[in-house]
Amino acid sequence: MDDVLRIPERTALGLHAMVLLSEAAGALSSAELARELRASQAHLSKVLERLTSAGLVESRRGPNGGYSIAPAARNVSLLRVYEVLEGTPRRDGCLFASPVCEGSGCILGDLVGRARRNVLEALETTTLAQAAKRRRRP
Repeated sequence: MDDVLRIPERTALGLHAMVLLSEAAGALSSAELARELRASQAHLSKVLERLTSAGLVESRRGPNGGYSIAPAARNVSLLRVYEVLEGTPRRDGCLFASPVCEGSGCILGDLVGRARRNVLEALETTTLAQAAKRRRRP
């Protein structure tokens, strides 16, 4: 059975990598990040490229190179990271790509809309710094 809340793997990787980078004292290689996240280095590298293109991550080549969080990105919201990787999230209450209810009441009521709003609010109001602080708690 599918999870009730599904965030694509690339986005889960991106969110976790950004938190790890925000905690790091220096640059981390994609191999180090992939090992920590138990992920494919190739897949993670594609995610890091998108985050770099968006200005959230900085990349340096060479023996002391790797990835580091862009200074301005330390206090971005988790929603910003999500948007870089997934685009603007839907805020409506329909499970279908094209609504089938045609304006009549949804059989699920406002359940989907409330769930979406709650998740988006949590992503929007949580910064990378706050997520990193939560991770360090025992």
